[in-house]
Amino acid sequence: MAVKLKIKKGDTVKIIAGDDKGKEAEVLKVMPKTSQVIVAGCKIAKKATKPTEQNPQGGFSEIEMPINISNVKKVEG
Repeated sequence: MAVKLKIKKGDTVKIIAGDDKGKEAEVLKVMPKTSQVIVAGCKIAKKATKPTEQNPQGGFSEIEMPINISNVKKVEG
């Protein structure tokens, strides 16, 4: 069963552990089943994309990876 989380989409959080420690940003997505959140501009990973009709060049795209809920703290105000 999913856990009730105090952090919701759109909240401002501060990263308290990991490479992005100290950053403050907005929550883009909350995943209660895995107790993770996706925070804008934090824990960026480069993903290789193959050339397609929409993107004939291909190359790399940067995406945000999930962070465990215990590594973020809600910022009041």
